[in-house]
Amino acid sequence: MGNPFVETLAFFSVAVLALVVFLAVFELVTKYKDWDEIKKGNLAVGMATSGKIFGICNIFRFAILNNDSLLLSLTWAAYGFVLLLAAYFIFEFLTPYFKIDEQIQQDNRAVGLLSMMISVSLSYVIGASVT
Repeated sequence: MGNPFVETLAFFSVAVLALVVFLAVFELVTKYKDWDEIKKGNLAVGMATSGKIFGICNIFRFAILNNDSLLLSLTWAAYGFVLLLAAYFIFEFLTPYFKIDEQIQQDNRAVGLLSMMISVSLSYVIGASVT
């Protein structure tokens, strides 16, 4: 792609489409319906979901910066997403005192904020390692 405007549009379009797909995957693994809970005003779910959105987009940012082709960027971003998804399961596993999903569904904002910050923080670690 020689035209930077076309290239930007291509990266943007693929990133938005992948974001929708990746969010759908997160929706499948959580025990609650993200958008239904957000519609009800559940701030904890809103924070956790916004952290996932930021995390996914941040990983895409690094993947685009470090790769010349759209396909390679998408491949690294998808790999980064798998790592972010693994972090979600690790977070759930490392908190045996309560269930993360249940607390977020019950609008426990402290857990929602923690979930958001884990997604955001780890996206920088994951992003820094994509090549």
